[in-house]
Amino acid sequence: MNTITRLFDFPYYQLEKHPLSDALVTKYGEKWVKTSTQEYIDKSNALSRGLLRMGVKKNDRIAVISSSNRTEWHIVDIGVLQTGAQNVPVYPTISEEDYEYILNHSEAIYCIVSDQELYDKIMSIRGNLPKLKEIYSFNDISGCKSWNEILELGKDTSNQGELDSIKDSITENELATVIYTSGTTGRPKGVMLSHKNIVSDVLMSAERVPFGEGQTRALSFLPICHIYERMILYLYQYYGVSTYFAESIEKVSDNIKETKPFVITAVPRLLEKVYDKIIAKGSELTGIKRKLFFWAVEVGLEYEPYGANGVWYGFKLSIARKLIFSKWKEGLGGNLGLMVSGSAAIQPRLARIFAAAGIPVMEGYGLTETSPVISVNDERNGGFRIGTVGRPLKGVEVKIAEDGEILCKGPNVMMGYLNDQEKTDEVLKDGYFHTGDIGIIDSDGFLKITDRKKEMFKTSGGKYIAPQLIENAMKQSRFIEQIMVIGDGEKMPAAFIQPDFEFVKQWASRKGLNLADNKAIAESKEVKERMQEEVESVNKRFGHWEQVKKFEITPDVWSVDGGEMTPTLKLKRKAIKEKYQKLYDKIYREGEK
Repeated sequence: MNTITRLFDFPYYQLEKHPLSDALVTKYGEKWVKTSTQEYIDKSNALSRGLLRMGVKKNDRIAVISSSNRTEWHIVDIGVLQTGAQNVPVYPTISEEDYEYILNHSEAIYCIVSDQELYDKIMSIRGNLPKLKEIYSFNDISGCKSWNEILELGKDTSNQGELDSIKDSITENELATVIYTSGTTGRPKGVMLSHKNIVSDVLMSAERVPFGEGQTRALSFLPICHIYERMILYLYQYYGVSTYFAESIEKVSDNIKETKPFVITAVPRLLEKVYDKIIAKGSELTGIKRKLFFWAVEVGLEYEPYGANGVWYGFKLSIARKLIFSKWKEGLGGNLGLMVSGSAAIQPRLARIFAAAGIPVMEGYGLTETSPVISVNDERNGGFRIGTVGRPLKGVEVKIAEDGEILCKGPNVMMGYLNDQEKTDEVLKDGYFHTGDIGIIDSDGFLKITDRKKEMFKTSGGKYIAPQLIENAMKQSRFIEQIMVIGDGEKMPAAFIQPDFEFVKQWASRKGLNLADNKAIAESKEVKERMQEEVESVNKRFGHWEQVKKFEITPDVWSVDGGEMTPTLKLKRKAIKEKYQKLYDKIYREGEK
């Protein structure tokens, strides 16, 4: 079988082309446990046979929620897809309310969780999930069925023939998965991706992310429920790359040293953390060592690909690599040669310094709706340009609309949003998908993202934040008259708050506090502490990545005349941010100096 048309074809292709003894590797306790390509396929088939015996039919949906990436997830993924059912991966950190919505909206009949905490969350809303028949778990949990029971049920191979004929009947245009993304209106939207959507994106991206001999180990830790990491995992399977799963984001640096990967996928926030850690270590050095370290950093920050800086720069770079950057590489396992970054813009300085250190970061761009890659940098053939998201994939057409919006067309564009024709029609118009991002294509065909069309933004960890939702919830507090959530490209959301000055004055006088004017209110420690209580109580309604972690109180009343509001009383976000730049820096830049 040479052609891959459906997602479950990837493991079989791997078995034929690059069979591995360590296709998928997960750490349990202190031990890394390897699953071979053959075992991966055998277990997926057992799971499929078990599901068929449980009455799972074509187009049924099974939700899978895991708080870390692990081998079991992939066995379930292939096992579910082979039956013609759909895998609905769900973020582990969302609220119970969102779980309830997603499980009901997708009409999931089974739910597989990874651990006790997730099991408890689902059990707390169990009574509101009429379609859900049963919950299974990867870990052993008392009172919960184990996923091993499905494998046991499928041990008997007598229905393999039935499975084979179902597999043969599944076409590339059929729905494979529904992935829920946070919408600005509050309810997550279910993005429907077909086998063809994701397979085409994997194969088009494969040309851009090549692996040579000996470059065959990856460490995976970005959430697998997100299409970005999932698509990359299929790509690893295609190339015969052994995939090791990190225990958690916190343990990534230990796991990198243990597994010595050649490639990792990252988000800018992670690269920022790695860089900050390296700089902190360098700052502890003294004398000539310290001077050398920061000289190398200066050299790195000037980096341009393809020797554009000339011979003398090349000479300095080779010294910096030998003396300093080689140690950075050692600290990252000694074998790391490629990082692929997506989901939010990377600061050009980081792209320069890592490339200078011999660990280039290839930045790409895409959305869940585009399976996800639209464009990506590639170091070969002049395909790498810092500050851009690379050239569009071959087979994906990108054009810029009159208002600057990025439009795209290709086999990777979603089928639509589940049960929501109206929202589907809003983004799929005239044969193009409307991304909601603003960008330009330079004369060499590189795509550059310049702005967000909508007000939603992403933190540097790649999580979407819908500021209006949070703002509307916060404004229900008597203490808060106006609030603007900030944090585009930063590590966390924060906010500027304009208090309800009249109400706060009444509160202060009841407390015996003498706050003469608005400035005094804005600077009052007691007001800030009371405001903190308000913010924290509203935060509970949101996923942890959406919660406002810090805020500053502004001394002015926001108004149309003051330039903070439009005539229809919408926030002028850019103007407010500029006006309170000092407060912004206090929130995000304090402690960096």
